[in-house]
Amino acid sequence: MKIVGLTGGISTGKSTVSHFLATSQIPILDADVVAKEVVKPGEVCYHLILDHFGLDILDYNSHIDRAALGNIIFTNAEERAALNNITHPRIRIELLKQVLVQFLKGKSMVVLDTPLLFEAGFYRWVHTTVVVYCPAPMQLDRLIARDGITIAQAQNKMNSQMSIEQKKTLAHHVIDNSGSMASTRKQADNLIKELTPPTYTTLFMWVIFFWPALWLYVILEVYTRIDRMRHLGIFTHRPIPEVVRTKKPFVHGSVPPAAGPSL
Repeated sequence: MKIVGLTGGISTGKSTVSHFLATSQIPILDADVVAKEVVKPGEVCYHLILDHFGLDILDYNSHIDRAALGNIIFTNAEERAALNNITHPRIRIELLKQVLVQFLKGKSMVVLDTPLLFEAGFYRWVHTTVVVYCPAPMQLDRLIARDGITIAQAQNKMNSQMSIEQKKTLAHHVIDNSGSMASTRKQADNLIKELTPPTYTTLFMWVIFFWPALWLYVILEVYTRIDRMRHLGIFTHRPIPEVVRTKKPFVHGSVPPAAGPSL
């Protein structure tokens, strides 16, 4: 099975290309989705992040507020490194387990979709790397328009990642997303044709490596459970902290409270 690493800069169009690949029935392993899963309340990363950053990063539902956490890590390299040290090892394990599942299913190719392919070392896992590219000024304009943020905020987000020009030089393949959607789609289709391995190669690899892959999956699953028990306890349940609510969150369709002093 061929593993393709797909990356890009923030707002360069990686998600668009990922969607094109998914419509061709290629399994997409989205690192952003996994990253959200590992920080859900009750997970190991959730509690380790709260231990480091405190309760101020929680929203009204006791979930980690990504915007509040982002305000910290996008302007502080040390805090960003601390967060990565907590989350990246567990994200890697979950992604590797997903890769193994796709191999055991007999898939010929899988795409590892991650914005930090080079920064987090995921490129070492893959057979080939693909960067979705657009020039930095266009990237900045797209990010400001998409997120409704200031130029300074957009620059901070872009600076938290490797520059798109540097990623372009490291990639085996580049999809230029600075033109039309049709052009991007054509490049993606051509890439699929180029990278898809022959059926006989997929079958041969599956026969040879099925049992080693299965055992590796079991080992990783056991490791995940041990990691959870080590941090959260075997028989005890570490509670999710309650957030002190100074005001009620606005519910769509309800009447907001009138302004004025509280009684």
